[in-house]
Amino acid sequence: MKQAFVFAATLLLSAPLTLGPMAHAHDGATGIVEERMHSMKEMGKAVRAVKAMVQDPEAYDAESVRKQAEIIKQHAGQNLADQFPEGSLQAPTHAKPEIWTDWERFSQLSSQLESYADGLTLAAENGVMMDGSMMSGAMMEGAGHMGSMMGTDAHEADQLGQMPADGVFTMMVETCATCHMEFRARKP
Repeated sequence: MKQAFVFAATLLLSAPLTLGPMAHAHDGATGIVEERMHSMKEMGKAVRAVKAMVQDPEAYDAESVRKQAEIIKQHAGQNLADQFPEGSLQAPTHAKPEIWTDWERFSQLSSQLESYADGLTLAAENGVMMDGSMMSGAMMEGAGHMGSMMGTDAHEADQLGQMPADGVFTMMVETCATCHMEFRARKP
């Protein structure tokens, strides 16, 4: 579980480095590839906005967190899956062919992202439990355990809504990172 914490911390701290290049990734994209790149860019902006509030609890604003979570939710789940019709690998996509050879896993992560975004909307009012650094190991272990127990059914958002917003945010970002590691090729 400690590795998951370190990974999430690294992802959150490096998000500007990993999400920043997406601003230039649209060069030459057309059709569905352009649409999904735009969706990813919108989700990236929303993640960065929440990250800033999670890292600086004095700047935390529950209404803004809800708004950003709704943006992510709007682009996640079936909406995200629909942006990957089979074989849509035309340049400049970074999608790996594994999306279609392991569609079940890709769909699961898309749905999980939607559930976590929904849960973050509900948890926004709970504020943050950390001091702007990262979750404590024990708290992260609890969040990871809760996340691994949950499927993507309707009651999941209610359970997530009981958690601190930063815990749900960390789980959501871990889902993004997992999907990128498994299904997104690195730039050459």
